[in-house]
Amino acid sequence: MEINHLDGIRSSYVETARIKTYLLSAGDPTNIPIVFLHGNASASTIWEELMLELSTDYFCLAPDLRGYGQSDPNQVIDATRGMMEWVDDLEALVNEMDLDTFHLVGHSLGGSVCWGAIPEMGQKILSVTLMAPGPPTGFGGISGNGGKPNNPDFSGSGAGVVNKIFAENLRKGLRDTDDKMFSPRTVMHRLFWRDGFEPDREEEILTALLQIHSGQKQYPGDYVTSEYWPGVAPGKFGPVNALSPKYNSGVVQQLAGSRVKPPVLWIHGDKDQIISNQSLSDPGYQGKAGFRNKWPGDDKFPSQPMMAQIRYALDQYRNNGGQTEELVVKNSGHTPFLEQTDEVYKALREFLNRYN
Repeated sequence: MEINHLDGIRSSYVETARIKTYLLSAGDPTNIPIVFLHGNASASTIWEELMLELSTDYFCLAPDLRGYGQSDPNQVIDATRGMMEWVDDLEALVNEMDLDTFHLVGHSLGGSVCWGAIPEMGQKILSVTLMAPGPPTGFGGISGNGGKPNNPDFSGSGAGVVNKIFAENLRKGLRDTDDKMFSPRTVMHRLFWRDGFEPDREEEILTALLQIHSGQKQYPGDYVTSEYWPGVAPGKFGPVNALSPKYNSGVVQQLAGSRVKPPVLWIHGDKDQIISNQSLSDPGYQGKAGFRNKWPGDDKFPSQPMMAQIRYALDQYRNNGGQTEELVVKNSGHTPFLEQTDEVYKALREFLNRYN
């Protein structure tokens, strides 16, 4: 099923030095660019309303990231590089588009890519907006502000923690809600936004979710068995493995030591159930809540303090010369730019305008 884009959104393919990228754009190409990076189980279409809102003053660009949407399905993710596959793809795209400078906006996984992009491309980035970003320490199997692994093989992170029924339903492209727990639509409703919220373009957002590239070297990726709870550890391919702390252990130090530090705005909802100290996607919290069997307890496998880890990273960034701001969006889940548009649009526009 193809996505019907909103009027004013243009679509094209851009052949970069690394990957054939599907790209949405809006606005005058002579204006200052903004590059939008989508999250996991998503694609560029999730940004369309925000792109149109900002396109009166900016040139808005949103790629489908490697492993997602309509970008080249033959290009896999080398997870052992952490965020760097996507960072290098971003750099190849902005080079191909001849963007000397640009604003960067990332949601969830896209926010994780932003953490990696700052040290690598800071000289080109005018500002960074993190929308409910993944913690720079990585996702799963760690504790403490700095992201200490609960076990030496980083068990509880990577592709093995993804529910197999959900992954299979994704592969099949199911759009119904017959599976009340693990159909793509029910998972989207349970995790993406606050309870009761219905986005105007739900069908297009679901289609984007179903366009994820599935397979052992794609989503969710491979994994290895572990002697430690919950019995799985990261493999070497796919997006969920690339998010593992095993492959992102130095990101906070790289951020703090970045020679150029663009200003950062962190926007997050107060009802986010994915990026949270009690994340429904975190094996540690799932075990504590009784969703995973044989949880060994808080002393051996605590919940990941994702919000504390983000604050710690931003503190380090600020202590080493960077500028940071924070907006907590009330009555919002994991997608504040869809759920509370007036507040988020206003704050984002004001932030961007200060750093043109």
